[in-house]
Amino acid sequence: GKVAELVICPIYANLPAELQAKIFEPAPAGARKVVLATNIAETSLTIDGIKYVVDPGFCKVKSYNPRTGMESLVVAPVSRASAEQRAGRSGRTGPGECFRLYTEYNFVSDLDDDAVPEIQRSNLASVVLALKALGINDLVGFDFMDPPPAESLLRALEELFALGALNSRGELTKTGRRMAEFPLDPMLSKAIVASERYGCSEEVITIAAMLSAGNAVFYRPRDKRVHADAARRAFHAGNAGDHVALLNVYNAWAESGYSPQWCRESFVQHRTMRRARDVRDQLGALLERVEIAPCSSAGGGDLDAVRKAVTAGYFRHAARLQRDGSYRAVKSRQTVFVHPSSGLAQAPPRWALYHALVLRTK
Repeated sequence: GKVAELVICPIYANLPAELQAKIFEPAPAGARKVVLATNIAETSLTIDGIKYVVDPGFCKVKSYNPRTGMESLVVAPVSRASAEQRAGRSGRTGPGECFRLYTEYNFVSDLDDDAVPEIQRSNLASVVLALKALGINDLVGFDFMDPPPAESLLRALEELFALGALNSRGELTKTGRRMAEFPLDPMLSKAIVASERYGCSEEVITIAAMLSAGNAVFYRPRDKRVHADAARRAFHAGNAGDHVALLNVYNAWAESGYSPQWCRESFVQHRTMRRARDVRDQLGALLERVEIAPCSSAGGGDLDAVRKAVTAGYFRHAARLQRDGSYRAVKSRQTVFVHPSSGLAQAPPRWALYHALVLRTK
């Protein structure tokens, strides 16, 4: 007999909204719907009419290494709790089954009971800054539900000291108190506080908002890849770097009157831009709270001021180009590479400042 048509719908957080909605549409008559999902379907949403779940037994977990300061997404076996949760996705509305692509022996003897709590595998700089701002000074004796590794705490204290948020006695400074007002990574809030000195707070909160709105700024439909790439390159004029490109995208969108049409023509995700505008409004209000006047360096086209402010926060992420085309991180002496999606991948400059390190094949 003829095999019924398969309707395949992927779902992951960075997918444009209109494609995300597809997973909830009922399957057409005589067809079967297959949803390919990340962990997003484990707890965040329920899809009606799912009869079968296939659980490969793996997930991608964020893990932070305090020695290198590198956060990476690693593929790891799920916990037993997650496996039960995944099985529970089948047959919510009727009988269902779960197929596990691993043995019962694996389940019993190889899987952990529960996933490692996020506080034990994250960069703690913002946690430590928040605790210090609340007046809690004894971090080692603090009664965490799941105490993070001491090494991570020390690393966080060291980072906050380097950023000038703590003094040598570990007390909050004026800079630190201002930084603590921003619900951002301390490096990013330091860049905002530093923007006062360089007269470019408007530009820096735009960049901060764009970075906070997620990494789904551009999209690249298969059939229009050439156009999408050309549109994207236009924002990278003069090889000015990704931070400046994000600034250019936001400013161009604002000039278009925040137009969705402009987003479509520029292959920019409108949803991400709207979120960036919301974040930017909030950051603007917080600037007022810490008494930083809104000022802009764009009048003179002074991108150096913007770069200086960003560097004030991210100087630990400076890297120098090596002869073989790789970069060496100045602080950790680690060999790093420019991510292929970066605007600098084509013409790497002698010095670069990275926002985040991601472990990939390289």
